[in-house]
Amino acid sequence: VQLQASGGGLVQAGGSLRLSCAAPHTITSVFNNYDMGWYRQAPGKQRELVARVTPTKITHYSDSVKGRFTISRDNARKMLYLQMNSLKPEDTAVYYCQGRPLRGGDESWGQGTLVTVSS
Repeated sequence: VQLQASGGGLVQAGGSLRLSCAAPHTITSVFNNYDMGWYRQAPGKQRELVARVTPTKITHYSDSVKGRFTISRDNARKMLYLQMNSLKPEDTAVYYCQGRPLRGGDESWGQGTLVTVSS
């Protein structure tokens, strides 16, 4: 699965951004057999999970973003989203979308999109 992330940018603390991740070259039935997630990597830190969503739209969030971020997916359009509200400077990172096949196998990663939150 080839993933293309977009939507990053510069925003002030307290603001909002919406990230998108497309799988344009993937057929719908394949996309629907992938768990999808957003990860982020801040400068000097390890990549960490932000949120995940199953094909049946069960979600999981890291404690640091719970209540502020919302992950969603549109299976018909093969799209993944991350709505980020009440952004904080510590949310500054490169955000990556990831796909993980339900039956095992190689993970797929998007190219990353930079989110910068100014104080």
